[in-house]
Amino acid sequence: MCGSGISVSVVEDMSSSFRVRSVSFRTRWMQTRFPFQYGIASMTELPHVFGVMEGESQGAGWLGLASEGLPPKWFTKDPETRFEEDLPAMVESIRNAADLASNSTYDTVFSAWHSLYEQQDRWAQEQGCPPLLAHLGTSFVERMLIDGFCRSAGLSFVDAVHSNALGIDLGRIHPELAGTEPSDWLPAPGESIIARHTVGLGDPLRVEDIPEGERISDGLPHALLDAAVQYGLTHFKIKICGNLEVDVPRLRAVAAVISEASPGFRYTLDGNEQYQNIETFRTHWETYQADPDLAILFENNRLLFVEQPLHRDVALEERVKDELAAWVGAPPMIIDESDGELSCLRRAIALGYRGTSHKNCKGVIKGLANRCLIEWHRRHHPEEGPWLMSGEDLANVGPVALLNDLAVMSVLGVEDVERNGHHYFAGLSMYPSELQEIVRGRHPDLYEMRPEGYASLQIQSGSVSTRSLGESTFGHGLDLTPGVLGLLGDDGLPGLG
Repeated sequence: MCGSGISVSVVEDMSSSFRVRSVSFRTRWMQTRFPFQYGIASMTELPHVFGVMEGESQGAGWLGLASEGLPPKWFTKDPETRFEEDLPAMVESIRNAADLASNSTYDTVFSAWHSLYEQQDRWAQEQGCPPLLAHLGTSFVERMLIDGFCRSAGLSFVDAVHSNALGIDLGRIHPELAGTEPSDWLPAPGESIIARHTVGLGDPLRVEDIPEGERISDGLPHALLDAAVQYGLTHFKIKICGNLEVDVPRLRAVAAVISEASPGFRYTLDGNEQYQNIETFRTHWETYQADPDLAILFENNRLLFVEQPLHRDVALEERVKDELAAWVGAPPMIIDESDGELSCLRRAIALGYRGTSHKNCKGVIKGLANRCLIEWHRRHHPEEGPWLMSGEDLANVGPVALLNDLAVMSVLGVEDVERNGHHYFAGLSMYPSELQEIVRGRHPDLYEMRPEGYASLQIQSGSVSTRSLGESTFGHGLDLTPGVLGLLGDDGLPGLG
């Protein structure tokens, strides 16, 4: 179990008099519209935490805001523990990172992040806290720092990255990138991103699959077919459980629905860490390929990649290299949950994986560096590709985490990103109407007010707009007045009573 920490933070930036005076937290519990089943978890509610940094730059005060949902069984995938045991470990990671950032002076946001990362790493090793969980805290503090810095400097996140105002030293993360800057590798952001819709393990596929008493009347689609039609979806993420008796009929049914709703569909397959070796996954894959009802899934260019088929405990073992090398015609695979440390992408590429995912909870600066490394491989070793960075969701919702996430994905140049927070949660309905109107007014391209009386994310022709994100410091751009902050949630970090 991770150890305890104190939630007080003071960070300085000498070159810009960048100082953080304090950190406070707010929490809002959220219930899903229907259960989100992924891997060994079925999520029905979770706490969403907001962190607020208060500081000053050259005598002027600023605030930095970040948020994160704390889902069951993602940062640790231990079937022997209950959420009541896992949640305190997530909270302690956040608390400890805030404490470790206290009373320190740095030259740049990058040096602040790098120092915090190393300190949190040492703490995690002492406490037996796994890297993915440990750096949940690091990434949370990092996002508050980025937002606060961008506000104090009057920069958008796009400009802060492309001008390298954050001071990112890529060579300290990946030696291949020494002497270069993010703008050498990153594309110009676009104005929209394709939404790759999650098909959870328990999601109903057609409305007739839903018992009368369980149908939802909030105006949003519930069944996969309805979601595909209403949002104009073209890209899908299909989860499997690793049991052929379950996965084969499920894949047949999913393939039938998405080919009906979106004839030109493309998809990814999420292995959910359900396999202990490549040979078993290969057997399952070849079973899918031999099934005539699944032939449409194997048509040219439909499959984008397979995500994390092996459990994180074995995914980066050396034997995987020989197993992948022996599989002629293997689908391109990326890591996700195995990407818990700065070196993981390099290790994965050496084994035969073709890239990694990005989630803000794994680190913004780390994700930027990983994207630059993938571009380095694309330019220097194109014949070994495809080289891939995917955008993956963690049931992100607005008005902060989702917009942070989309802002980063846009800068990374990710063309399609998994989106599911809007599907498993009813837009911004969990917040007071005043806050919903503020968000909708600032981001009219992203949110619309529904007839049912709440604001929801707009997905049109299968895409999400990113236009208004570039006009804000770090995506959301909320005016952090006491009144607005009071609308986010209750004071303090989450507990279970």
